[in-house]
Amino acid sequence: MEEPPRIVGTSRCFAGRVFNVRSDTLAFSDGAEHRIDVVEHGLSVAIVATPSPREIVLVRQYRHAARECVWEIPAGGAGPNEAPADAAARELREETGFSAARVAPIGLIWTTPGFCDEAMQFFHADGLTAGAQTLDADERIDIGIFDVEAAWRLVAARTADAKTILALFWLQGGRHEFGRTVRR
Repeated sequence: MEEPPRIVGTSRCFAGRVFNVRSDTLAFSDGAEHRIDVVEHGLSVAIVATPSPREIVLVRQYRHAARECVWEIPAGGAGPNEAPADAAARELREETGFSAARVAPIGLIWTTPGFCDEAMQFFHADGLTAGAQTLDADERIDIGIFDVEAAWRLVAARTADAKTILALFWLQGGRHEFGRTVRR
């Protein structure tokens, strides 16, 4: 395997509320240089919340990039100095109103490493207690509790997001950890 390329230049192309974009110039061991654009997003958390062993909490919200409302597991960003497990518990409370007695790491994935540095840490939350949502001003979120089979039918009937499909496979496949766990 070839050595990773060296970064010989970088510039900020865009700074936004949710993500930034930078352009890196990479020097490869064969002497070639190439420009690579990177979306900087950082760590996000995704929560597989189970009110019972055969049920899952899904949220439905409008996703403008997809131009449709999507049923998905609760998720969101971790703050710069926020522990990932704390971010997962916070996002679960904000989006669904549920508090969890236990929040345990499942694994970490790169969402789209071809162009984005976002790592997504998955957590399992159980021992749920209902409460009130505390949504951000731009959020409109419906909550549903589905048995796993109904959740599969729901996501199969529409275009589903990858984190929710992974969560359903995790519930179905024995609940083993995957990848690394918590990244800071």
